[in-house]
Amino acid sequence: MEFTRRETLAIGAGAALMTVLPFRANAAVDDLIAEFTGGADLADAGVELTAPEIAENGNTVPISVAAEGASAIMVLAAGNPTPPVATFNFGPLAASQSASTRIRLAGTQDVIAVAKLADGSFARTSKTVKVTIGGCGG
Repeated sequence: MEFTRRETLAIGAGAALMTVLPFRANAAVDDLIAEFTGGADLADAGVELTAPEIAENGNTVPISVAAEGASAIMVLAAGNPTPPVATFNFGPLAASQSASTRIRLAGTQDVIAVAKLADGSFARTSKTVKVTIGGCGG
């Protein structure tokens, strides 16, 4: 099988693009977190994220998040074409600062939860979910 010069350049450009895309996705997630936190430091404790280790179907992955005394919790799916999944806001009369939902995941990736706590500090946690059948984007 022989490739023309044009085909070789196209294959090379495609390979270069595929190596750069994951870095761009992580930068987008970091930018979203920085926007939510205002650039504040993130603690590693204070947020609880429950998600399955293996999801048989990426179209409906159940997750729940909780953070004692949180005023808001943002959930991101780092590998999705559009990483923001949801932002839950809790008022002063909220009985609990927790939420459950089903999300769509494009493939195996990290799900990230960032909470704004009552004292103005922020906490972050993440969990890797392995998807066996693709959800969005395919």
